[in-house]
Amino acid sequence: MADVVIVEAVRAPIGRRNGGLSTLHPADLLGAVQRACVERAGIDPAAIDQIVGGCVGSVGEQTFNIARTAWLTAGLPLSVPATTVDTQCGSSQQATNLAASLVASGAADVVMACGVESMSRVPMGATIKNGPGRPYPKSYFPQYEPTSQFEGAERIAEKWAVTRGDADEFGLRSQQLANAAWANGAFEAEVTPITAPVLDDDEKRTPTGETYVVSRDEGLRETSLESLAQLKAVAREDGVHTAGTSSQVSDGAAAVLMMTAERAGQLGLRARARVAHHTLVGVDPVLMLTGPIDATARLLERSGMTMADIDTVEINEAFASVVLAWAREIPAVDMDKVNPNGGAIAIGHPLGASGARLLTTALHTLERIDGTNALVTMCCGGGLGTGTLLERR
Repeated sequence: MADVVIVEAVRAPIGRRNGGLSTLHPADLLGAVQRACVERAGIDPAAIDQIVGGCVGSVGEQTFNIARTAWLTAGLPLSVPATTVDTQCGSSQQATNLAASLVASGAADVVMACGVESMSRVPMGATIKNGPGRPYPKSYFPQYEPTSQFEGAERIAEKWAVTRGDADEFGLRSQQLANAAWANGAFEAEVTPITAPVLDDDEKRTPTGETYVVSRDEGLRETSLESLAQLKAVAREDGVHTAGTSSQVSDGAAAVLMMTAERAGQLGLRARARVAHHTLVGVDPVLMLTGPIDATARLLERSGMTMADIDTVEINEAFASVVLAWAREIPAVDMDKVNPNGGAIAIGHPLGASGARLLTTALHTLERIDGTNALVTMCCGGGLGTGTLLERR
């Protein structure tokens, strides 16, 4: 199997709901990031064999294979094909893992993985609300109790004894670290500014011809434990999670360009990291969000590593209990290495984009700290977990 290396990874700033990126059609948003990835790499876009993209809300503006629509919208070569996949919250991480498999198997030499979600324009659950029908047949119910991600997060908190205080402290940590990351320039290298149109205040979203630039994550806020303690629980009246300890509804996109090490050499490109191992695991769909535990265990077993070998971890902060339960279950976790620049609680979680965003952040963090190994893992709706190990070159 050929070594698969990452030569470029870039993301948009993450926009808050109805914020700076909400005036962009999601294909325009993803297309801008795809183009930025190509231009930063300095590669002829026609040299890319395939694109694999992730998107959860494949309805309306995000349907009809948005990875392909975005590429064409950006004016990039029509000869480059694309596929859009849905692995729920882990969609663009699984897109990256599938893209790496295409390269490793020899089916392709150069593949771009990417993801997008404009939750302002295609609300979460739109694919279910608009039907036709519902995702679960009646025959599913004798097998598993249908639960929401919110309820799954609360049950995880119960099982791993995560208290409201624990969650609030973690939510505060995320905000403080993300604010510090922007203050010290940690995100500047990985973010490409996005130009968005000014729209008339009407239902047709008519462009005025004016534009503005979004260059920073919009979800960050100043807070305190006292402020977090005042927030109402979002899932249960006496629940653990609030808006301050759950991932934010967001807009965003990210892209990762991979190829064989041999092809990188031929093109004169720097191999920045190797995709050392990757996995997708199935877990209890009732608890739903424990996937990072099993994904991490499998990656460590396959690689022969322990957490002591991992220099930085990006685990999606879908809810505080997801990360805290993972940290209590995986041996010898050093929390100083976990989401050192904050996570989705502060930055945001544009569903289909988050996996590629986490991989982008992990790569840039490794380079900044002169580290070697990074672990990226996510929980996913329906009881799945994605995982990737990167080894910096």
